Amino acid sequence: MSQHGLPAGPDDPEPDHETRPGAGESPPSAARRTAALVPGLAVCLAIAAIATLVGSFVPVLGSAMPAVVLGAVVAIVRRPASVLAPGIGFAGKRVLQAAVVLLGTQLSLGEVVSVGVESFPVMVTTLVVCLVTAWLLGRAMRVDGELTTLIGVGTGICGASAIAAVAPVIGASSTAIAYAVSTIFLFNVAAVLLFPWIGHLAGLDQHAFGLFAGTAVNDTSSVVATAAIYGSAALSFAVVVKLVRTLMIIPISVGLAVRTARRERRDGGSATTLTASGVVGLVPWFLVGFLVASLLRTLGAVPDPVAVSAGTVSVFLIATAMAGIGLSVDLAAFRTAGLRPLLLGGLLWIVVTVTALAVILLTAS
Repeated sequence: MSQHGLPAGPDDPEPDHETRPGAGESPPSAARRTAALVPGLAVCLAIAAIATLVGSFVPVLGSAMPAVVLGAVVAIVRRPASVLAPGIGFAGKRVLQAAVVLLGTQLSLGEVVSVGVESFPVMVTTLVVCLVTAWLLGRAMRVDGELTTLIGVGTGICGASAIAAVAPVIGASSTAIAYAVSTIFLFNVAAVLLFPWIGHLAGLDQHAFGLFAGTAVNDTSSVVATAAIYGSAALSFAVVVKLVRTLMIIPISVGLAVRTARRERRDGGSATTLTASGVVGLVPWFLVGFLVASLLRTLGAVPDPVAVSAGTVSVFLIATAMAGIGLSVDLAAFRTAGLRPLLLGGLLWIVVTVTALAVILLTAS
């Protein structure tokens, strides 16, 4: 079996049919590979559908969090059979990557420029402060490195979407992804309850609160819930800020890819020098797809109705992937991690909230 739960391919015993020399994999073998995905993927889709229904009744939950929880509960009650492993692994990786690509259809480069110029000071300051604080606190609290990274980018960028993009870049485990998503969700709920009150206390107008919510709240569903409480104008601006903030996934993922490659080369005893072409080669395909989708949106090749549909599909695919991740969790690993990652997430949430609010108030004209 491969690392994704798929048949190992060329090294497997030959099937009961002839394969022409040099013809590569035969159609029956390809069909078996595809068929092997169906049972596990069907389970993930079913869980995603239930999670989406839950999210429609309780919008603040979204669909990613219910999906990962439902998947984890199923895995704890009864460990998935081996026949489900290929499809579950496919959902947790390939479906997740496809969802990231579709996120690119949600904004044009023009929107990035206009909103990015205004939100840039707040966005970059909170991201830098969050990542530096995550690194320092993670080391001080002895939190696992990949979990620290996932919680850091989830808090500093855009929750489950950022975790979805970064996880395959650093090779994060399903348990780490599930823990990070759960942690981010907990403090998103806190933001929905507390941020409108904080906004009124700080005297933020609709526009300023939209910037605050779009910068300091993570998942889109929570951004919408938080800003909608404050007002329709705040909601409109917050959503665009949040989408622009999603683009920060690109440089962070590339940076992490370079760091991971350097670490692997160092551990293998090789030189750590990376050429420009080598860095380009480290850029994950789905992040390139994200930019291409955004470019197509800019050029008008993705009309508004298609963009709306693509956004809906992306959210559902993320829920499907989270279901696969939930089904793969290791309860013993959760227990080993303990409460320190949760405490780390809480501290980072406070740091981002305070930083975002301070920069908004200091730069207000």
